[in-house]
Amino acid sequence: MSPREATAGEVRWLEQDQLRDWRSLMSLVVALPTALDAQLKRDAGMNSFEYHVLAALSEAPGHTLALSELAHLSRGSLSRLSHAVTRLERDGWLTRSPCPGGQGRRVEARLTDAGMAKLRETAPGHVAEARRLVVDVLDAEELRALGSAARQVARAAGIDLESGQTPPGCPGTPC
Repeated sequence: MSPREATAGEVRWLEQDQLRDWRSLMSLVVALPTALDAQLKRDAGMNSFEYHVLAALSEAPGHTLALSELAHLSRGSLSRLSHAVTRLERDGWLTRSPCPGGQGRRVEARLTDAGMAKLRETAPGHVAEARRLVVDVLDAEELRALGSAARQVARAAGIDLESGQTPPGCPGTPC
């Protein structure tokens, strides 16, 4: 019986070529973020998560988002975001304040002019590194196939990679 034909309750082990590809993917999942983080830390003094927080704010109306929405867009937990926001606020790249309108404990983050300047200064090096590590080592067809495969795997894992939409339970306004 082949691994693909396992009966109920039996493990469907990976075939040799599947195992090789799986291990390659797992190595990439670990190594690529580490390489991108190293460039950002070296050149900008921030990590990838912090960069994505600033980028999400830069694209938001008024450069402002509720922390719950910002956590969703940056793909981090509220706890992780809170730590990042504390550091980014300390560096003067964003500010935190209660959401207007007395909506309880909700807090929003706003990108400062210094944060926008830092993002503009940082983006060219980050894009160059993304090109060096991924975009320029693949031809157009390979890059499209990689993107398509990433979206398909993400969907199977319940991850919406194409989200720019407000998550359920968050209003469409900054707070």
